[in-house]
Amino acid sequence: MLDPVQLETFLTVAQTRNFSEAARRLGLNQSTVSQHVRKLEAEAGRRLFVRDTHSVELTADGEAMVSFARPILDANARARDYFTGSQVRGRIRFGAAEDFASSRLPDLLRDFMRRHPQVDLELTVGLSAVLYQQLDAGELDLVLGKRRAGDEHGQLVWRDRLVWCGVPGMRLDPEQPLPLVLYAPPAVSRSLVLEAMARVGRPWRIVCSSGSLSGLRAATLAGLGITAQAQSLIPDDLVEMPTPWLPPLGFVEFVVQTARLTTRGPAVELAEALAKSGGRLRP
Repeated sequence: MLDPVQLETFLTVAQTRNFSEAARRLGLNQSTVSQHVRKLEAEAGRRLFVRDTHSVELTADGEAMVSFARPILDANARARDYFTGSQVRGRIRFGAAEDFASSRLPDLLRDFMRRHPQVDLELTVGLSAVLYQQLDAGELDLVLGKRRAGDEHGQLVWRDRLVWCGVPGMRLDPEQPLPLVLYAPPAVSRSLVLEAMARVGRPWRIVCSSGSLSGLRAATLAGLGITAQAQSLIPDDLVEMPTPWLPPLGFVEFVVQTARLTTRGPAVELAEALAKSGGRLRP
């Protein structure tokens, strides 16, 4: 039998790729987190993480453990809710960033609504920066969005590399201005791309600006230019660009954030579900 406590710790480390952040999120000492992982590795008889002073990465067996751990914890949660009775009710005005349009967010929301049938969900999809503004204005109760690496607002779900992507086989002329397909301002990824271009002094031009992921995907598929996406959320039919002369874009972080002064209720329940199961959002 795999210990659910150890599995939850393992999944939190797998999502954050950071033992200190996992400890903070779980309210544990870092030594306790390390102990849980060691015990799970001993129980499985396999190494689940490769660690050094700079990074934490899943092994192939660690990836397999992720696929086993999530349904085990989900089944535990459903059993607990069934026998204790779900008391969560009310309305959630939930904002999700455009980045999740092609993710498995619908699956996670469907599981949440099955567990909490007395909750009414209102979904708004938009740019992260706009959703945060709506959250501050009291128009939303909860946001799942992205932030710059190192920003402090929200609870970290996972950290991802921002990469260049384009249509397969696309060739770029390094002597010509780089054609960019970007989210409309005030998008986080747009700012990171333009800052990277300014750092290297590379000429560029914006060939398409859109407020939706579908718009960026369509323009990029048409071969108008290249765009920037989180590595684990690259849209269908696009690929990461291997061109070595493109500037690195760094990292973005995906977070959940509730409205100020919200300490209980359905929005908090959904925020906790997203934080714990955020790894399921990646295709």
